[in-house]
Amino acid sequence: MSHTAYVALGANLDDPQTTVRLAFAELAQLPQSRLRASSSLYRTAPVGLAGQPDFINAVAEIATELDADKLLDALFAIERRFGRIRAEKNGPRTLDLDLLLYDDLVCDTPHLHLPHPRLHLRAFVVVPLAEIAPASLIPERGSVAAWLPAVANQQIERLP
Repeated sequence: MSHTAYVALGANLDDPQTTVRLAFAELAQLPQSRLRASSSLYRTAPVGLAGQPDFINAVAEIATELDADKLLDALFAIERRFGRIRAEKNGPRTLDLDLLLYDDLVCDTPHLHLPHPRLHLRAFVVVPLAEIAPASLIPERGSVAAWLPAVANQQIERLP
């Protein structure tokens, strides 16, 4: 059975635009999965920890046969291949892949939180997600597009 998953991509070290584009290619190679859509790239200021470079963010839509836990493990493996080290919360990173939505699954385990807890509050997620899937539903929160006004005051720049 095929599932629909949405993944946020973010990077702010080295060459983040190239990193995010290469990460899309990695997502397209996931086993038992197909990359259905990819958003534009967006530049955003870091959230949480000041004094670091701006982020390049995007969102991908994936059709997958993998269950949510296996998909998350595969995303972490991609992060590691790109040199991701989880040194500090909200710190700079070579690549960050967050599983945002997986069908309409709601779960909260030590390993997996769906929908992603703050996705509806962050322009760097809502805006690219709305670009590729505005009518998608965030379980218990409504449509992605309905959250655009909530993040309208956050600075985000769509890149050419």
